[in-house]
Amino acid sequence: MAERWPDLAGRIEGKMHVLPIRVYYEDTDFSGLVYHANYLRFCERGRSDCLRLLGIHHHELQQGRLALSFVVRRMVCDFLAPARIDDVLEVESRFVRVSGARMEIAQAVTRGGERLFRATVTAALVDGAGRPQRFPEAMIQSLSRLMPG
Repeated sequence: MAERWPDLAGRIEGKMHVLPIRVYYEDTDFSGLVYHANYLRFCERGRSDCLRLLGIHHHELQQGRLALSFVVRRMVCDFLAPARIDDVLEVESRFVRVSGARMEIAQAVTRGGERLFRATVTAALVDGAGRPQRFPEAMIQSLSRLMPG
């Protein structure tokens, strides 16, 4: 299916992943604006598709010996301007650092270059019992493609 929709997971531009998102009716609240929690969903999609393009697949991590997964440990958000139905947004994801069992990602949701939302996300890699696990070297190598400097 990936060959039919080669850009379904967005694209990598330099050290940043960009995922297009269209705002649908279901994304809005009674005011006609994007409901605040949906920005978190948009960012989750951006992180997941970024990892997918780097060759890190959630289902493969789960099927491994340790049943690894990512959990959000901390998120700091700023809601800067509203998005509305039919807007085409871009979710930008940049890896800030990876160390031990944690990674920090800077994300933004933009519309035509205007920043509407930004978040700093700290995610941890954990095993099936919820215990932190150090990032495997192969994963660090993949993530380093989008690390600064």
